[in-house]
Amino acid sequence: MANVTGKSGKASSKSLYVITVIVFGLIVLIGVITYVKSAKSAELKDLPNYTEIKGDYTAEGLKYEKQPHLGEPSAKVKVIEFADFKCPACKKWEETYMPQLQKDFIDTGKIELFFTNFAFIDRDSIMAASAGEAVAAQSNEKFWEFKSKLYAHQGDETKIWATPEFLLDFVKKNINGIDYDRFASDLKSHAYMLPVKEDFKTAGYYGVNGTPQFMVNGELLPSSSYEELAAAIEAQLAEVGGQ
Repeated sequence: MANVTGKSGKASSKSLYVITVIVFGLIVLIGVITYVKSAKSAELKDLPNYTEIKGDYTAEGLKYEKQPHLGEPSAKVKVIEFADFKCPACKKWEETYMPQLQKDFIDTGKIELFFTNFAFIDRDSIMAASAGEAVAAQSNEKFWEFKSKLYAHQGDETKIWATPEFLLDFVKKNINGIDYDRFASDLKSHAYMLPVKEDFKTAGYYGVNGTPQFMVNGELLPSSSYEELAAAIEAQLAEVGGQ
């Protein structure tokens, strides 16, 4: 009997130890999940989502007159770039093909290029887009500088990086020739959130479902390849009798 009791006591102690370890592990796991959720909430605290952006807008109509533009207004071919500042493919397109587009078609007066936000990746996509709108409201030329430099400073697509703090610091250090105090006030007050939402809804209305995407004289292209874009531009130039 003495031996049986000893074995039973050892088994009970082992079971208690296992239970203790499991409970402790669960407590640690719950703590980690709570911390991650709290950190995520803190990151998103000052960031907008589309349901929070109120105001009247219309999704129909391409609204060229509202968009940042590059090139001769007299150009007969109008090209729209739909993009998200958090999009790695947009960054790659900017660095790989934008100089060629500038040389082949913009500087030659063949096209006028317009930029339309399609901020869809995360809530800080909307924040970055609103910063671009705030810069464009002061200077069309400075917007294109902002666009190029922000892609050069692009963070990880899977992380929240385009926060108000980041954008304020980025513009202060990289974009000269604008009223910084006005920019900071516009960014903090969400002054240009509605145009970002209007861009997003308009793009969706015309079938945009990713970035970058391009539209040539109102025709949405199925891919973002430079060859396809150049071919579409040349076809339109031939049709409208452009240069």
